[in-house]
Amino acid sequence: MELPAFDRNQLKQFDEPAEFLKALSHPVRLCIVRGLMRKKKCNVSYMQECLDLPQSTVSQHLQKLRSAGIVATERNGLEVNYVLADARVEQLIRILFEKDECEDE
Repeated sequence: MELPAFDRNQLKQFDEPAEFLKALSHPVRLCIVRGLMRKKKCNVSYMQECLDLPQSTVSQHLQKLRSAGIVATERNGLEVNYVLADARVEQLIRILFEKDECEDE
């Protein structure tokens, strides 16, 4: 039996991937993710300085990425660093941007 190409009864399976993509669908969030691919871990102050954006703006973008499970935090004393938490994001970023642009500098 051949499965139909489009089946509205199967739409539930697209909820999580759609939310994942929505969380990435902002230039600042894409830049944050690519920066984390390069640095491996980073705090908000460093990101704010690099992006030249208010700390509150950077924090809001990080919260969206964190809620989607794309980034996680690591605490070192008082310092909180962000790291990538979902390997799928690295695959997507490498597809969207040239691989060598995402490597460590």
